[in-house]
Amino acid sequence: MKVEIWSDFVCPFCYIGKRRFEEALMQFPHREQVQMAFKSFELDPNADSSARKSEIEMLAGKYGMSLEQAKGMTENVVQQAAAVGLHFTFENACVENTFHGHRLAHYAETQGKGLALTERLLKAHFTDNSPIGDYDSLANLAQEVGLNRTEALAVLESGQYAEAVRADEEEATRLGVRGVPFFVFDRKFAVSGAQPAEVFLNALNKAWEERNPVLTEIVGDQDAALCEDGSCVVPGTDNGGQAK
Repeated sequence: MKVEIWSDFVCPFCYIGKRRFEEALMQFPHREQVQMAFKSFELDPNADSSARKSEIEMLAGKYGMSLEQAKGMTENVVQQAAAVGLHFTFENACVENTFHGHRLAHYAETQGKGLALTERLLKAHFTDNSPIGDYDSLANLAQEVGLNRTEALAVLESGQYAEAVRADEEEATRLGVRGVPFFVFDRKFAVSGAQPAEVFLNALNKAWEERNPVLTEIVGDQDAALCEDGSCVVPGTDNGGQAK
C-alpha cells in the first residue's frame, strides 16, 4: 500500500500530522507493507530566506498585531506539538523558502534517504531553528542523514530536481490539494490535515480492505463436499465423498 503525503518543511501541522500518522502506522498490523512517499508543496513560494525575518515578526506584520500577540498565536500549536513528543521553538524560527529543500529531498529519495531527510528538515526548522533555505546548511543536514555532502551540494548548485518539485505541485493542484498536510492512500482515499491518529488508522484499514477484499458471504449449500485440512476424506464418507 502506498501513502503519499503532500507537505512543506515550514508547516507545523505537517510535522504534527506526520507524528500522528506514524502513531497510527505503529498500530496497523500490515505496517511493513506500507510505503510512505513525501510530495513537495510550497506554502509560500515567494519567501525570502536571506532576509532572516522571524516567523513571529511575519505573523505580527501579516495580522497587524504586536510581537507578543503573535507569539501567543503559536502557543496552541506548540502544545499540540508537545502532545506528540515534538519541541517547537517559534520565537527563533525564521521565514524560509523551501524550494531547494524540496529539490534536495527528491535527490535523497533516489539514495534511499528521502524519509530521513524529510524528518531532519522538519526538526531543523521547528526545533533547531537552522536555516533550511541555505545551500551549505542543507548540505550539512544531508550529511547528517548519511548522504554525501559534496554530492548534495552539487545537486543544489546545479538546479537538479526542480522539475520533480514542480511536478508534485502540479499533481497536487489536479488532486484538489489546497492545504497541507494532505495524505493520499493508494489513490483511493484522502485525509486532509493533522487529524487524530485514529482517523489515520481508519484510513489505513479502509485502504487495506479495498486492496485485499474479504469474502463476506458464501452462497449455496454450506455442506457440499470440498477438500480441506490437506485431505479430501470427509468423516462419515468413503474416500470418494459418498456417504457410507
